[in-house]
Amino acid sequence: MRKHTERHLRPKIALRDVVIGLSDGLTVPFALAAGVSVAIASSKVVLTAGLAEIVAGAISMGLGGYLAARTDVESYMSEERREYREVELVPHLERDEVRDIFKAYGLEGPDLERVVDHIVADPDRWVDFMMKFELGLNRPQAGQAPISALTIALSYAIGGAIPLVPYAFVPDVPRALSISCVTTVAALFVFGYFKARLTRTPRWRGAFQTAAIGATAAAAAFGIARLVTG
Repeated sequence: MRKHTERHLRPKIALRDVVIGLSDGLTVPFALAAGVSVAIASSKVVLTAGLAEIVAGAISMGLGGYLAARTDVESYMSEERREYREVELVPHLERDEVRDIFKAYGLEGPDLERVVDHIVADPDRWVDFMMKFELGLNRPQAGQAPISALTIALSYAIGGAIPLVPYAFVPDVPRALSISCVTTVAALFVFGYFKARLTRTPRWRGAFQTAAIGATAAAAAFGIARLVTG
């Protein structure tokens, strides 16, 4: 018999945080640099503005990631306390909910009652079951908030540095902008491809979509800046 290996996608929090940070980091500073390049004929000024945006954006994104992770923990703990109260105060109703969950999977009769008896025999197991199967919540990882904050912030800074590198070495702003466009769209394309590969979605579609979003944002910023400056 051939060995059967199941390969299911198991999303990782770290991967999610890297994707969030890189996608915004590649897009926002790129759009900013493109817009500023229209009004300012100095690569140094464009670079300075871009770096300031990266610092502010990384801090903001990191803080947002921290607060989101903390909110997940607090929400889970609040719901868990509520489930413990319900198990203690209205066990007959909570037992019916366990029974209904297994009925939805086709379990009936004595087998159903044996499974329900086993689940409700331990309050901790009972509450954990209700958290997962009634509310669809998994216990957040301990200490995840600062890790998420740091991962998102660093990913944002790395992604944001890519469109600004040409301005550090090319004094001519139009030429630096052209190089920035090529390198950033290429980076977005590669990022979109590998993101789609990791999430097991169509790779080339993911690559073109990601590159198109970044290019559209930069084009919009460029067009508005040109319209304002005349």
